[in-house]
Amino acid sequence: MANEEDDPIIQEIDVYLARSLLEKLYLFQYPIRPASMTYDDVTHLSAKIKPKQQKVELEMAIDTLNPNYCRSKGEQIALNVDGTCTDETSTYSSKLMDKQTFCSSQAASNVSRYAAAVYKKGELHLTPLHGILQLRPSFTYLDKADAKHREREAANEGGDSSQDEAEDDVKQITVRFSRPETEQARQRRVQSYEFLQKRQAEEHWVHLHYYGLKDSRSEHERQYLFSQGHGLAENTELIKSPSEYLMMLMPPSVEEENDKPMAPSNVLSMAQLRTLPLADQIKILMKNVKVMPFANLMSLLGSGTDPTAVLRCVQQVALLVQGNWVVKSDVLYPKDTSSPHSGVPAEVLCRGRDFVMWKFTQDRWVVRKEVAAVTKLCPEDVKDFLEHMSVARINKGWEFMLPYDEDFVKKHPDIVQRQQMLWMGIQAKLEKVYNLLKEHLTPKKQDAQSAHQLLVSGEQRVNMAKAKVKQNYGQLEKELQKQKAEMRSNDAAAKTDVPNIRIKEEPVGEEEPMDTSAHEGLNNGLVNGLHPAQGSTDPLNGHLPGGCIDRVAQELKAFVSSTFKKQFVLTLSELKRLFNLHLASLPPGHTLFSGISDKMLQDMVLDTGCKQILVPFPPQTAASPDELKVYALWEAGDTYDQHRQVLLEIFSKNYRVRRNVIQNQLSQECGEDLNKQEVDRVLKVSFCSLW
Repeated sequence: MANEEDDPIIQEIDVYLARSLLEKLYLFQYPIRPASMTYDDVTHLSAKIKPKQQKVELEMAIDTLNPNYCRSKGEQIALNVDGTCTDETSTYSSKLMDKQTFCSSQAASNVSRYAAAVYKKGELHLTPLHGILQLRPSFTYLDKADAKHREREAANEGGDSSQDEAEDDVKQITVRFSRPETEQARQRRVQSYEFLQKRQAEEHWVHLHYYGLKDSRSEHERQYLFSQGHGLAENTELIKSPSEYLMMLMPPSVEEENDKPMAPSNVLSMAQLRTLPLADQIKILMKNVKVMPFANLMSLLGSGTDPTAVLRCVQQVALLVQGNWVVKSDVLYPKDTSSPHSGVPAEVLCRGRDFVMWKFTQDRWVVRKEVAAVTKLCPEDVKDFLEHMSVARINKGWEFMLPYDEDFVKKHPDIVQRQQMLWMGIQAKLEKVYNLLKEHLTPKKQDAQSAHQLLVSGEQRVNMAKAKVKQNYGQLEKELQKQKAEMRSNDAAAKTDVPNIRIKEEPVGEEEPMDTSAHEGLNNGLVNGLHPAQGSTDPLNGHLPGGCIDRVAQELKAFVSSTFKKQFVLTLSELKRLFNLHLASLPPGHTLFSGISDKMLQDMVLDTGCKQILVPFPPQTAASPDELKVYALWEAGDTYDQHRQVLLEIFSKNYRVRRNVIQNQLSQECGEDLNKQEVDRVLKVSFCSLW
């Protein structure tokens, strides 16, 4: 109390916060100059700024008439920099150092505690500073003078050399090819001083207009330093409680936080993980764990997470293998990366790892030598693939690290079938890339226990389906009688014959349904973790309603029409591959998952205006029966219909035709003289899928 009485309050001043120049106001600190020269008298010739770096460069005129100016020294500097000749590129056009350049540097990294204050009529107006820059003289003109000096010396040495020495001797050089840059090397390069200097130099200068102290524009801008409104609503930042004001004056110490050891860049705590979006959480977890059952994934995401949303997100970053989720190859090996062992690009690594994953969808065991022989990758890369998802067993090979997740397969049959379609598409690509033989596609024989559990022959599958139908026969009969009774009671006048429910038996020797759940020849009963008796659809225990059949036909017709409008000629094998990819893109429970046979697909192709082209392939061809069936859209409604029909007639007589024969035949049938380029265009448009 005594101290307060000795230091009484003389005046209370209202403080206002001006926001007009927020994030626009900079404080420039100029170097000390003689008292006879003030910055008010200095002429600013130019000014420019790099906003991202907060770097400013000012060019000021020097008073050459000042008695403190040394004229001889100024002339010597101008001569050293520009030489004897003067042109537009000269730094000092007056042959005298008459200007000085100042470059800025940040005086403080954190300027949030600084503000510019203006006192007027008992009011103090504060404007926060956006940056504090110290201006120092730039001596780049000395570098220019040194460069000129070196050029003159080089010219003198070149003139004194004899004519015999002008010709350079032939020298042997060594050419070295740099290895592919690893991710760690790229990060070190990005953080290097040279790279940062290069990035700073790439930012363009923004030229500014300088206005003097007494200029009308300067006076107008200075008015923005005053608060435009004195209401409380405009200055809520300055209305604080005593405790808040004290907290602002003395913020809590952050030393404890700074003393904590920094975690590695690839380590993320569960608390930090759960602050991210769900898709990012799943991607990070799968990228680190590599292989995970769905139940474990749900437990890591915490309670309250929607399983449907998790299933939707996990399919974007992982594939289903034996009922477990394995991270996709392109997540582990992003584009424009390479192998740390061999420098192989990411695209090749992804294909090799996909082959390993696909092998595990066929069998629980994989042999390392077989993978290396097919993929042609180095042993270190192959070992990395196998360690991601399997465990080495002595004298046996590599076994998939997790057991078959039967619970997930039973609960989510739609997801399993969708993943099945994706694996069929991947298998088709692998067959083309690696030219896989039948021995690679057929799984090896297993021991008695595993074979008893996993291997089911085609005849056994038919018998199992028939047994299941007989079990459901009684229930179907009861439902039929109940429906008949309801229909008789509801509409006795208009009696309708309820069609008898037929039990569709699986054909054994005749047409087989199109295999949309596994590739032909794979009868091991374990395709992507799905047992044959646990499929998502069961077309054997009854027939679909008429309305459902119509919807299936409409969907199938729409697919066939759109496909042949894009690719006019297709083999049955390619059409089935495109259809499987189309199924994989459909949502679970779509009508097309009810089962489409080869005959249904071929009949729909003929119903949409396509024709089968009987190409006379040679008898010794190695193509499959589906690859020998060729279908073409006869009339597409474009300008190439007539040309396409002529081409199809040609190929129906011979499977291999010379280009000049095609050109002559098109000219005769169409009445046009087509050159080579036009024939190529017709062939490319007509046979784009086979080109």
